[in-house]
Amino acid sequence: MDKKLFKAVKSCRICGNEDLVLILDLGDQPPANSLRGDLETPLPKIPLQLFCCSSCGSVQLSVSVSPEYLFRHYVWVTGTAETTRKYSQLFCDRILERMPTEGRFKVIEIASNDGTFLRPFKEMGHEILGVDPAGNIAKLANKAGIDTIPEFFGTAVADKIVSSFGHADCIFARNVVPHVEDAHDVLEGMRRCMDENALGAIEFHYAGKIHRELHYDSIYHEHNLYLSLTSLCRMFRDHGLTCFDVTESPISGGSLVAYFSNKKKIQTPSFKRVIENEARTGLNTVKVWKDFARRSIRHKKALVNAIRSIPAKIIGYGASARSSTLLNFCGIDNSILECIADKSQMKHNKFTPGTDIRIVSPDEAFGLKPSSVLLLAWNFRDEILKEIKDKYGFSGQVVIPFPGKVRIVKVKS
Repeated sequence: MDKKLFKAVKSCRICGNEDLVLILDLGDQPPANSLRGDLETPLPKIPLQLFCCSSCGSVQLSVSVSPEYLFRHYVWVTGTAETTRKYSQLFCDRILERMPTEGRFKVIEIASNDGTFLRPFKEMGHEILGVDPAGNIAKLANKAGIDTIPEFFGTAVADKIVSSFGHADCIFARNVVPHVEDAHDVLEGMRRCMDENALGAIEFHYAGKIHRELHYDSIYHEHNLYLSLTSLCRMFRDHGLTCFDVTESPISGGSLVAYFSNKKKIQTPSFKRVIENEARTGLNTVKVWKDFARRSIRHKKALVNAIRSIPAKIIGYGASARSSTLLNFCGIDNSILECIADKSQMKHNKFTPGTDIRIVSPDEAFGLKPSSVLLLAWNFRDEILKEIKDKYGFSGQVVIPFPGKVRIVKVKS
């Protein structure tokens, strides 16, 4: 265990309270995107534990892993999935609907990856800028015409952006605030980048959805925080920002987009409904998350039993970061899965961290004529089931681990 790669968290990342309660211990695991090309390369193993703040009820990891290790070279490319590409246009439309004025806007995205979500804005004539710490991905984005700065975003970078690019009319961060070591620094940086009348948006895998549908596979070292809207609003208030609206997103199996401003605005019914529901269900309480832990352990046993019950030659589909947590926690390794299919060429001929399963193209995986598939990328279920049936002529059983209970469905080509 390389302790230089991580540090223990002594107080709540949101409110500073030092009484953090252990909820779920998923064991020591390698960081989820630690893919390697050979099995001789050593891998770090780091505690993967979910804690809940006894004061504000915010859910978070017990350690912070070095951002340099996690994000400087990245293997997830946003535009890989068709579902995500389609959603990028809807996301753009929703942003523009909420802009206080019309015109040509300056738009900034934090952790912009390959620029998939900036592209619709650019195509409509808006001035865009992306910020992403992964040098390899930022290079791809710049090559594709999406101006991208290869930096970790925070207050220091925000001040540089304002000096060179100017203040933004719109700034957004999708599925990044829960990832960062210091979420307050990112929010303050966003505030500094915002014009007086600017619109901000933060998308995040929603803690309510994680709890309700048992997404324990979303717990991995890149995700320091598991946000409720209540927790996020607490941070907004600390930086003089006001959240006033919320919409749903299909990403990560169920996310929310929170819209905020420098100015006070009338809260929408959608916003009020989510806040009221969190209070009613006790989402920000230790008791509710301990129930989540008990259900997660039962789910693990059910998934292992389901895999044992199906015919051999099983492959996986989707070598996502979340799949790494599931595989390691459930003990599903290369003795159980022949390989894992994934569309990202960056992952091909690499091995999953901790479970040593080879990652290959879907063409190669289905060329093995599997009888069963473990759908690790279950959040793209409909897209993948259609593909394996229509393109690869797959007939057999597909194990779908989430949401909720484990299911086995039969596919006929």
